This record gives sequence, structure tokens and C-alpha cells, in this order.
Amino acid sequence: MKLRNLLFLAAASFSAASAFAQKGIEDGSKYGHGQDSLNCLKNISVYTQYVKTNNFVDAYLPWKAVIEECPKASVNAYINGVKLVTSLMKNEKDPAKYERYFNDLMKTFDYRMKYFGTLKSRPAAAVLGEKAYNYQTYCPKGKRDVKQEYAWFSESVKAMKEKSEYLMFYVKSSMDMLKADPNFREQFIDDYLFATECIDKAIATAKGPMIEYNKTVKNNINAYFINSGVADCDNLQTIYAPQVEQYKSDIEHLSSILRVMELVGCTESEAYFSASLYAHQIKPTAESALGCAAMSVKKQDFTAAVKFYDEALELEQDDLKKADIAYKAGLVLYADSKYPLARNYARKAIEYDKSNGKAYILIANIYAASPRWSEEPSLNACTYCLVVDKLYQAKSADPEVAEEAQSLINKYSSYFPAAKDLFMLGYSAGNSITIGGWIGESTTIRVK
Repeated sequence: MKLRNLLFLAAASFSAASAFAQKGIEDGSKYGHGQDSLNCLKNISVYTQYVKTNNFVDAYLPWKAVIEECPKASVNAYINGVKLVTSLMKNEKDPAKYERYFNDLMKTFDYRMKYFGTLKSRPAAAVLGEKAYNYQTYCPKGKRDVKQEYAWFSESVKAMKEKSEYLMFYVKSSMDMLKADPNFREQFIDDYLFATECIDKAIATAKGPMIEYNKTVKNNINAYFINSGVADCDNLQTIYAPQVEQYKSDIEHLSSILRVMELVGCTESEAYFSASLYAHQIKPTAESALGCAAMSVKKQDFTAAVKFYDEALELEQDDLKKADIAYKAGLVLYADSKYPLARNYARKAIEYDKSNGKAYILIANIYAASPRWSEEPSLNACTYCLVVDKLYQAKSADPEVAEEAQSLINKYSSYFPAAKDLFMLGYSAGNSITIGGWIGESTTIRVK
């Protein structure tokens, strides 16, 4: 009986000792137990104080002890850990130490996903995107596994969609996959389309500074695509020609093809025309109408082209895009010598976008193409004063067209009337004159 009691006491004593010396990582508790829990709390306190003063060198060992011994203690250990370790990496010159820090960084994300991955504020999918971004940014030279990185990004952004913070870096990773394997180009295009769809949704729901930030992200995504080498009309024609026929009843797929080809400027490719027609038959959109318009222009069917441009104007909601559509319609009518109608569309473009310098230049060229409204050549020459007015308006509205506008100003100024010819008609420099005919606008006379 005494022996049994002794054995029981020995077992109880052993259990008690274990309880007072057990780490959180061993028993699944938050801090561990006994002395180990005290050590955990102490390390949390020590590393936190060092982090507050940006003393990451002294914070490192107690921080590492926290995530390795009591990883469930606090999510802050992982938030602070990223800041801490990346700071150490930026200042580390020894490749071996740098790589050890990098491994710690990756472990930080792995542990956070394992122990805090169910937090609604930042679920595991979001943390995985952060891991992929930091892998892309800090991976030791020559050791980057692009396939693994891309797989992480892909899993993360497909789960987070428009809420993802890493859409731009996902497209960069996809582009790097393309560089390693030219056969990846269709997947790269799919990734680009997915990312642009997500960032468009993010822009639509953003508020405050996030609106401009998301627009910058979209611009960078587009830049990656344009610079990828895929953005070539011959390549896209080869890729999309069979797809257009295969998916001619799939409006979403056709719309994706149109978006890509418009971005790259391949609006005269046969695949673009075919996709536009099929898409327009299923569900007319501004994009499909523009595609049909471009096809009509190529066939020199200007009447049909303007009809499609009018449809695009009705379907488009964005004023800047509407301005561009109206400008294109004006160009077509100008080429078809339908000058009054061409001016109407140029004026529409300016209504939608006051800074549309190209539309002012178009009006100037329209007037210059139709200067005769009087039997007097000198009065007809006054039309060029109005032409120059429009070109100065173009320069004022849009600095990007200033050089072109100035070149035309120099050209058309040489067509101003001669002072002596106007004198015989009762006019002189500085007088106001209304240009007759269909133009019907006033200008100030200048002479050469």
C-alpha cells in the first residue's frame, strides 16, 4: 500500500513539474505554463519596448523566442516581426545572416497563417499575399522560385479578389513566369484580365485617398501588360483569332478580348473586328460598338462608322471616354469632307472634356479645309484668323498638344490677309469679323 502511494506521489510530482515547465507551442496554450509562461511574457515585454524605439537588433532574440515558444500569444508578434526582420535585412551585408533573417521572415507569415489565419480582419489568404510580396521583394539573389511565388500570389488574389492589396505584384509575378516560359502568355493575359477586373471593382468602391491609390495600381498593372512583350498585335491576333470563333456566343470572353486589344491599340486586327461584331449582336456595349466602328472605318464605310460611334456614345458612361468617341467620329466625318457634322462631334468632345486639345485642333483643321465663304479672297483669308484662335485654345486646354498646335499656328498665320487688301474693303487689323457660311463664328482680324 505504501509502495502504491509512493508511485502515485511520484507520478503527481512529475506531472506538476511538467505543468510548470511547458511552452505554449508544446501544449497549445497561449503563453505556456509555469516558468515558460513567465519567460514568454517577459520576452513579449522586452522585444515590444525595443521595437518602440526602433532598436530591432536587441528586439530580435526575445521576439524570435516568442514566436517559437509561444506562437499563439499575440498576433502583434507577427505584425511587429515583419517590421523588425525586414529592417534587419535592409542593413545586413553578410549573405548568410541575410538568408537566416529571410527564413525567419517567411516563418513569420507561416506561423501567422497557422495560428491566426481565421481572423476576419486579416484572413490567411491575405497573409499569404503578404508572404508572396515579401518573398518577391526580399528573396536572396539567385534563390527566387518564381513558380512558388506565383502560386502563392495566385491563391491569395483569387480568394481576396478586389480586396487584395497585391494585384499589381501578382501581375508582375505572372509576367516573370512569362519571361521564363513563352508558353505562359495566355495564362498571363488571363491573370492580367482578372487583376484589372478586380482593381476596377476596387476603384468603384474606394473612398478618399484610396481612389487615387487604386488608379495608380491600375496604371502599373497596365504598364506591366504593355511592357510584357505579349502586347503585340500579331501575337494577339494569333492568340485570339481561334478563340473568337470558339467563344462567339460568350459575351464575357469576347468583352475580355476587346478590352485587351483596345488597350494595346490593335483595333484594326481581324480578331478585334470579329469579336466586336459577335459581342454587339449578343449585348451591345460601348466597346463592341467601337470595334464595329473601327471595322467600318477600315472598309471606308463612314456612314456606318458614325452610326456605331453614336451607339457607343449612348452606351458609354465615362465622360472622358465619351469625349474620345466623339472626337473619333469627328475625325471620320472630317475625312469624309462632311465639315459641319465633323465640327458638331468635335464640339461634343469638348463638352465632355474641356481639356481635349485634339478636338480644338480638329475644328481648326476643319475650318482650314473650308475657308471660302465670300467672293472676296481677303475676307476668306480671315478664316485663318479663326483657325489660329482654335489652335491657341488647344494649347491652353491641353499642354500635350502644344507643340503640334504651335506648328499649325506657324503654318496658318502665313495665310492671314494682307493689310492693304483689307483696307480697300473697309477692314483693318484688330477689327472683329464674323466668318460667314456654315461656320458662323467671329474672330479678330490679324494681318501678315
